[in-house]
Amino acid sequence: MLPIIHRNIGWIEVICGSMFSGKTEELIRRTRRAIIARQKVAIFKPQIDDRFSKDHIVSHSELKIPSMMVESPRQILEMALESQVVGIDEAQFFDDSLVPICLKLANMGKRVIVAGLDMDYRGIPFEPIPQLLAVAEYITKTHAICVICGNPANFTQRKTADEERVIVGASDIYEARCRNCFEPPQETPSQNERNRKKATEEATHK
Repeated sequence: MLPIIHRNIGWIEVICGSMFSGKTEELIRRTRRAIIARQKVAIFKPQIDDRFSKDHIVSHSELKIPSMMVESPRQILEMALESQVVGIDEAQFFDDSLVPICLKLANMGKRVIVAGLDMDYRGIPFEPIPQLLAVAEYITKTHAICVICGNPANFTQRKTADEERVIVGASDIYEARCRNCFEPPQETPSQNERNRKKATEEATHK
């Protein structure tokens, strides 16, 4: 339960976890309560995510609420100026500029609610969620159910052999797994080469 906070004081809430863990459902629940409280609410999602609807965010349990699609976090700042509550879904599809945008919105006195995957299909932290967790006032970690053993699931298992980090999909491509049942993909020679080049570039810039 969130404490009572004086008006004009903003903050950031992050809802994170694996796929099928109820992140979007929780975002919808919180923003609906804000609407009931007659607050001005604006909800955004990345343009890349048009799986279920272009003008709503939709949970896997088919709950939905109107939203706006944006190409970049900068548009969120421009479109949310009159809002008291700002909801952002599928935050992992935005770049790192989402972090300073959320900070600026919170500093303007807005309640910012962000939902997204905290790890990718390899079990590696998925930016910009880790950075948002560091600056958020409130953090909610959601869990799914492992499809193999039924234990709480914290990982997203990709069922295809695709190597791209970002592939938008649902149960046709992904499923929830617990730590014991999760099977990280084996890196191919091409992945090893990309990782080697990235490590070299990072070392060069230090």
